[in-house]
Amino acid sequence: MALPALATVDELAAWMQRDKTELPEGAALVLDTASAIVRAEARQRFTRGTTTVALSPRGQVVVLPQRPVVSVELVRRGGRVLRLDEYRVWRDQLWLVALGLGPVVVTYTHGYTSVPPGVRAIVLTLAGRVLTNPSDLRQESVGSVNVTYAAETIGASLAPIERDQLARYRPRAAVVGFGEGRPW
Repeated sequence: MALPALATVDELAAWMQRDKTELPEGAALVLDTASAIVRAEARQRFTRGTTTVALSPRGQVVVLPQRPVVSVELVRRGGRVLRLDEYRVWRDQLWLVALGLGPVVVTYTHGYTSVPPGVRAIVLTLAGRVLTNPSDLRQESVGSVNVTYAAETIGASLAPIERDQLARYRPRAAVVGFGEGRPW
């Protein structure tokens, strides 16, 4: 299933301060590619969706990888559907009341109602860089005019600051402390 771009061509035109008709035909493809790069770096889909995953709990905790968690529709363990009183959802974690062995299969809805502004800005900036320097030039000269592009403008890749900004969206590892209470 192809995910939608995290920004529109209209938003890209506004971001680049151009009329939409001035953008090349491939602008939508560039946005799709920039969105895929951002999703891969953040390990998040960002858009609302429903996913079924099999995860191994750490103790009684299962960390759901896609955030934010909107709702949990179904939890199975050992082929048995767990009742609502056998688990609790807290943020992006599923806390199992009953201990058991084996993976937990969870069907849950996750994602944002709209793309977070910081994420959209990174997608638009990356797409703008690709469209501004489609030949991946490092430097070009015409007569007495000499233009040097920053290293970040070469190729469809994220700048270190953009990677840092996306780090907050990456799934966290489950950490279970001894003696801590449950979140309910």
